[in-house]
Amino acid sequence: MIKRFLTLSLTLLLLKPAMAQETPQARRLNLQEAISYALDHNEDIQKASLDQISSRYQVKEARSAGLPQVEIAGQGVKALKKPRIALPADFNPEGTGPLVAEMGTDYNILGGFSASQLLFSKSYFVGLKAAKSAEDLYQIRKEMTTEEVIYNVGSAYYQVLQTQEQFNTIRANFEQLEQLERIMQLQYENDLVKKVDVNRIKVNKINLENQKKSLMTSYEQQENVLKFFMGMPLEQPIMLSGSAEDNLLPVQPMLARAEEPAHKRAQFQVLNKQKELKLLEMENTRAGYYPTLSAFGNYNYQTMYNGKLLGNSTASWFPTSQVGLQLTIPVFDGFRKKAQVQQREVEMQKLDIDMKQFNKNTQVELTNAIAQLHNSQSAILAQEENVKLAQEVYDTTNQLYKEGLSPLTDLLNAETSLREAQTNLNNERLKYKLAELNYLQATGDLENLTK
Repeated sequence: MIKRFLTLSLTLLLLKPAMAQETPQARRLNLQEAISYALDHNEDIQKASLDQISSRYQVKEARSAGLPQVEIAGQGVKALKKPRIALPADFNPEGTGPLVAEMGTDYNILGGFSASQLLFSKSYFVGLKAAKSAEDLYQIRKEMTTEEVIYNVGSAYYQVLQTQEQFNTIRANFEQLEQLERIMQLQYENDLVKKVDVNRIKVNKINLENQKKSLMTSYEQQENVLKFFMGMPLEQPIMLSGSAEDNLLPVQPMLARAEEPAHKRAQFQVLNKQKELKLLEMENTRAGYYPTLSAFGNYNYQTMYNGKLLGNSTASWFPTSQVGLQLTIPVFDGFRKKAQVQQREVEMQKLDIDMKQFNKNTQVELTNAIAQLHNSQSAILAQEENVKLAQEVYDTTNQLYKEGLSPLTDLLNAETSLREAQTNLNNERLKYKLAELNYLQATGDLENLTK
């Protein structure tokens, strides 16, 4: 029994370091590193890359129609019941009526190969151009997906960073309340303050503790959202380096760019490429009015015989071959192609409206983002000054309270005002960063965040 216990204890000691190594270490990330990780691991980008690869094969598929088509085919037929033919009575040696005779043989076997080559087809060349244009479309869609991922990662990153800053603020305030509680407890024990004053501090501390727990839950949820957009396993711990203030970029004079068109955005390029594809569809439909020409040839061996299937000496093989040209000239299709062209024209008009609407939407987004940037910049400066004043009020009130010149209510109010000022500052910084993201998205410059 003792030996078994010693063996188990030794095993646990040996396993403990290994188990400790299974917990991954926290990975420090700045914004550029988070985006770079997302570009390599995000599932949407991976699917967009696969679509892009698939489009290359679609081009090869379209090109294959213009290459020689070669087939090898064989056919074997066993006649279970042969067809019959009635010949005039003159052919009947018995002269009793029409001569009824079987047609064909027991076995009919044919084997050989055939080849064809497209010589002219306007639809083929238009279709090849459309396939290459579709390949470009998938490339642009990948860029659009990349922009969306960068925006989502940036937005989630800033939210986590701001929540982290707010958590640090609450923790600092909580430590101040703990220190004040210890002082109040000593004063209460020496009959310098009332019990109700100590309880007020405890109530504020409990409220702050609840806020800290709630904020921690929000922090974990926002962190999971960030990992989701990055394509990172949820069990991988991360640490965001820097602070929200370190990531604030100065606002440059941007009002002149409020009229900038949306041509740099991938979504606008997708609409433009879709319009190009509609034009090619119209051209391909009109190409159906042109004739098509192809060459063909085949070479076959055929045998027909009665009796046994295998080992039949009466079976003979006969070669057959032919070459030729096939010309197809469309004459009338009941105005089907005309109706198809008209449908494409209507779809192009809708795309023109979409592009016009997207341009207006981009201008609205850009103008609003610039306005929010300037407003947030002014608000941040005002809130920073407000935090300084609130801190001075708290420090002065705290000193007066220690000297017995200020009531506890003033101290608690000063602490609440300081906390609100710090929270407002964090919120304005978050608004600034989100406005910056919206600005970069509107101008098509989100990839600058990766630099």
